Amino acid sequence: MVRRNNITGYLAAIAVIGVTVVPLLFVVLGGFRTTAQINASPAGLPGPFVFDNYVEVATSPQFWRLLGNSALIAVIATTLAVGLGSMAAFALSRYAFRGREGLYTLFTLGLLFPLGVAALPLYLWLRQLGMLENPLGVAIPEAAFSLPVTIVILRPFMHAIPGELEDAALLDGAAKLGFFWRILLPLSRPALITVSVLAFVTSWNFFLLPLLVFNDSTNFTLPLGVAMFQSEHTQDTAKVLAFTALSMIPALTFFVLAERRMVGGLTGSVKG
Repeated sequence: MVRRNNITGYLAAIAVIGVTVVPLLFVVLGGFRTTAQINASPAGLPGPFVFDNYVEVATSPQFWRLLGNSALIAVIATTLAVGLGSMAAFALSRYAFRGREGLYTLFTLGLLFPLGVAALPLYLWLRQLGMLENPLGVAIPEAAFSLPVTIVILRPFMHAIPGELEDAALLDGAAKLGFFWRILLPLSRPALITVSVLAFVTSWNFFLLPLLVFNDSTNFTLPLGVAMFQSEHTQDTAKVLAFTALSMIPALTFFVLAERRMVGGLTGSVKG
């Protein structure tokens, strides 16, 4: 029975790898081919390797402008989501007040709220505030949509920290905010790293929200840039694949480097 379960687990892992990794390999390897090679054999391997596509994309000012726009928005959204989310999680985990659980449930329900439902009212609201064509018009809503998962992860993690530490800090003369900044946040570092990675990657991959806010191509993020580049180079499939592959590298690198810390934060959150 155990052996059968192991075989089932391996088969499931192979299926997941096939669904996720194989398309990525197709995109990356396709960038090392010419469009003529892809048309002749879509599933073939590069032969020989062609580096011109990647060199042309990597030396393009357009690509680096899109990368800078995405990085700026992702950093702002992540800072807002983690900063506000940590303060909200602190209040919901360390303070007892009427309606606390109802408020936490409201944040939890935010996980089920899709962006598409709020697209039209959000666009009208941002237009009234004059935040169209403004990075903050994208970063602030992205931070708002990242708040629920941030609070859901941080609250049980902070709640699991022993109350004796807080009592000792208060006896030493530290106020509530002093305990929050000097003790609670450092101890919550694994969870903070987890929510930071989630917020950053989510912001990096957002497509609909930047599409609503930006009309000027100079303000586009990388996901919008990929779509624009694809429409401009519909006949050059290899170059489109190279552009897409390079656009994935920053988020994948950030995610891979923080993977272990991210798993530790999620584990602590579940235990809490």
